[in-house]
Amino acid sequence: MSALKVIVVGGGIAGLAAAHRFTEQGRGQGLAVELTLLEAKNRLGGTIATERVDGFSIEAGPDSFLSEKPWALALAQRLGLGDQLVGTNDQYRRTFVVHKGRLHPLPDGFQLLAPTQFWPLATSRLFSWPGKIRMAMDLLLPRGHRAQDESLAAFVTRRLGREALDRVAQPLVAGIYTADPEQLSVAATMPRFLEMERRDRSVILALWRSARRRPGPHAAGGGPRWSLFVTLKNGMAELVRALSDRLPPGSVQLRSPVKTLRRADQRWRVITTDGSAFEADGVVLATEAHQAAQIVDERDSALATLLKGIPYASSATVSLGYRREDVPHPLDGFGFIVPRTEARPILACTFSSVKYPYRAPAGHALLRLFFGGALHESILNRGDGEMIATGRAELESLLGIRAEPVIARVYRYPVSMPQYLLGHLDQIAAIEARLQHHGGLRVAGGAYRGVGIADCVRSGEDAADQVLQALRLSRAG
Repeated sequence: MSALKVIVVGGGIAGLAAAHRFTEQGRGQGLAVELTLLEAKNRLGGTIATERVDGFSIEAGPDSFLSEKPWALALAQRLGLGDQLVGTNDQYRRTFVVHKGRLHPLPDGFQLLAPTQFWPLATSRLFSWPGKIRMAMDLLLPRGHRAQDESLAAFVTRRLGREALDRVAQPLVAGIYTADPEQLSVAATMPRFLEMERRDRSVILALWRSARRRPGPHAAGGGPRWSLFVTLKNGMAELVRALSDRLPPGSVQLRSPVKTLRRADQRWRVITTDGSAFEADGVVLATEAHQAAQIVDERDSALATLLKGIPYASSATVSLGYRREDVPHPLDGFGFIVPRTEARPILACTFSSVKYPYRAPAGHALLRLFFGGALHESILNRGDGEMIATGRAELESLLGIRAEPVIARVYRYPVSMPQYLLGHLDQIAAIEARLQHHGGLRVAGGAYRGVGIADCVRSGEDAADQVLQALRLSRAG
């Protein structure tokens, strides 16, 4: 039997996961798989990049992945990176919220949208007493009537009140999705909260019950549990390196942007912008959705329209390194989030060298600020120097830092953050239905069913599995 020729377009984490899955499944199932990965840029990794300079380890993009979503953790372990995995410094596991120009700790037990402990909420200065009482009313409210789709803002306001939305949910969502919660689909982004309401009626009650069922840190048979966020000792770029090292020699072609996709004689023909053509039995498009739309437009304009219908926002990070003695704040947390109601130019700040080890040299601190998103996109028109100056001004106002940073880096990601707006799941279902008409073609990435590293790994691996299954069925028929 001749080798199955497969092409992955895009060398971000989803594309790398798909490419690795093809080679992994080929070895495991005794399949002859001939892989080509085409990447438009001069490096692999997409938004993942780690810069190491003067003892600092600076993440340009994602700094970690969720351990409760198993796909990235399992992949890292299969790649032999188990001894490089590190969790968060849980001695300082808390988050601050900016309120009236000051940092207030998020009450202990607050799980993303809702509180789970009475006393920390009651004594918190972040919320007013009417706001606290309104949150507690979730315990008494009936189940809501399920609308066709509901925005995250509507859901949080309905269950927990406006203060919970404005002071917690909105800034947390801005950090994850860089999106407007008034437009964000709760079913697409946080379906477990809808399930909690359906199953337990009250979100707070559901979280309480979940906490009681959760195994301890040394549950029998499970070994020590990972912290919620996990990274790699030498930075997230190690995951990219390990994946690329596992791909067949010569399979990666950089600086090869793809222009279009054609179908002839039951095979795909992938054509790059310089006119080069690659033939394949199966293709995974692991680019941004709007780029995938351009590639498939000649073949299926209806699919292209659906893909173009997924909007994106732009974002940027500013990382600043300081001598620890120049930072008057104790940095006794993972960082802070900034509600839109504060009218500040930043979305959040991570205390990177507190959250994870090995991020700053001894006697120094590394802080990372987040800019942009759907509600703050215009700020990205500023130059790098102005962005750094803006970040420094915010750190002076909120943390009292007046000193010059010893290092400063700006990283920009234009049109890179997919927005899961109302109707998103219906749109993804329509995209997947259209793909069924194209044997051996799938899409992968953060635009579809999850934006995090773990979700992108799952997306890439699932796409590769589906392509292989379709090709096996085709050959069997």
